[in-house]
Amino acid sequence: MTLLDRLRAGARTLLGNRRADILSPMGPDAESPGARDALSAIQELSRVVRNDPDAVEIYLALGNLYRLRGDIERAVQIRSSLIVRPGLNPQFKARALFELGRDYRRGGVMDRALAAFDEARALGADPEQITYELALLHADSGAFQEAAAQYARLGFRPAQAHYMVRHAEDLDRCGRPDEAEALLAKAVKVYPGAVEAWRARLVMAARAGEWRRAGKLLREGLERVPASIRFLLLEGLLELEAPAPRNGNGGAAPGGTGNGTNGAGSADFEEKRCDTVLAAIEAQEPDLLLQYYGALFLLRCGNREEAGNWLAKAMVLRPDFWAARLELLSLSMEQQHLSPVFRSQLEYFIEHARKVKRFVCGSCGLRREHTFSVCPRCRSWHSATFRLSLQD
Repeated sequence: MTLLDRLRAGARTLLGNRRADILSPMGPDAESPGARDALSAIQELSRVVRNDPDAVEIYLALGNLYRLRGDIERAVQIRSSLIVRPGLNPQFKARALFELGRDYRRGGVMDRALAAFDEARALGADPEQITYELALLHADSGAFQEAAAQYARLGFRPAQAHYMVRHAEDLDRCGRPDEAEALLAKAVKVYPGAVEAWRARLVMAARAGEWRRAGKLLREGLERVPASIRFLLLEGLLELEAPAPRNGNGGAAPGGTGNGTNGAGSADFEEKRCDTVLAAIEAQEPDLLLQYYGALFLLRCGNREEAGNWLAKAMVLRPDFWAARLELLSLSMEQQHLSPVFRSQLEYFIEHARKVKRFVCGSCGLRREHTFSVCPRCRSWHSATFRLSLQD
């Protein structure tokens, strides 16, 4: 097989209609070992097309590599030159239009992307691929209801439920909480393990002061969400700020920050949140992260002794769990007679250690400071894990 034949075969592989690529959370544009060597591939393909200007598949592959490197303008030029080529096979034209739509989507030109996909569909491009690209396009543009509908057509329920939740959150921000709650309940029916839906419902109930309902939702969520990511429910509730203290007129009291550090209302919120969480956790089998998060809620309530007990239980389950050990170190400082200089140095160390990126993608190893539903690097769904070891 000649070099040209090998490159053509590679181009056909790159551009083939693979269902696994479409329904994969990573998607067709995901980073791969070949993508990381895109520049050398571009140089090789460019040399080949100069010797064989009729190699349409190689032109298409070359455009994909330019898009992968972020050179959208060059990618669009390549597609456009193919589309207007006289006598181009309709199959190749459909593929060129499809890739042009992807180029425009990547460049944020949504109207042109939609037009290109419509033309590609009319020429017989794979409707499943187009549906996937439309789902991404609507998600990128904030049209979450439409994105959910496209993922429903693909039968990819985790993504469908995710964008239903995003749309429900928009409804809630617009002052339509009843519609938001109904949509969140529907998202759970679509995909019972949708951690985003359980988390959003839980936060809404807690924010409204409906603690009995919040407890029920938390218990149900802990049962239905996969064990590897159910800590995200507690992380969402932990991130929820306590309400600002209220004055006699129902407004925020002077100096009220809403961070739970002052005011009877904030103290009551922290206590009820803590009681709700601990009751749900105690109904579960012993679990490292549940014990750790239980301690964090106890610390929010100011119950430092009991928090230490929960952290000690976590250490029994995993002695090298750095996050629990760090909080135990902080608690033990209060019981030690330390010199001012040493105490200052230790406090500095603890403060910076708490800023370690705590969440890591279980698929590609990306570390993040905040949780995520879709990995920003590899596009895998629900792959966020807590970083149990500093070596992770």
